[in-house]
Amino acid sequence: MKLGTETGSLVNHMLSGSASEPSLGMGATVLYWTDRKAGTIVRVTPHTFTVQLDRVTRTDRNGMSEDQTYDCQPDPDGATYVFRRTKRGWRSSGVGVLIGQRRHYHDYSF
Repeated sequence: MKLGTETGSLVNHMLSGSASEPSLGMGATVLYWTDRKAGTIVRVTPHTFTVQLDRVTRTDRNGMSEDQTYDCQPDPDGATYVFRRTKRGWRSSGVGVLIGQRRHYHDYSF
């Protein structure tokens, strides 16, 4: 993800450079402008993979803070994103991905 045009978050920009190979059932993080949503890889082909967003429950009591923890569980009804392999890495329309980790985060400043 390009900082300033595809993401407004330095953290999301750095996370988008993951070089892991996707595999079925592996965790993933969909990277937005500043938010992150946890998901599970539900389909893999030689040139694409699909991430389905997880059901997340906030487990801390920190309110509108940067310090957030979540419980993430696969959601068979969650929204899906298809990522395609390009010269610049894995891409989907307007979002990036971190393969192998579930990192949910909500930016309350927007």
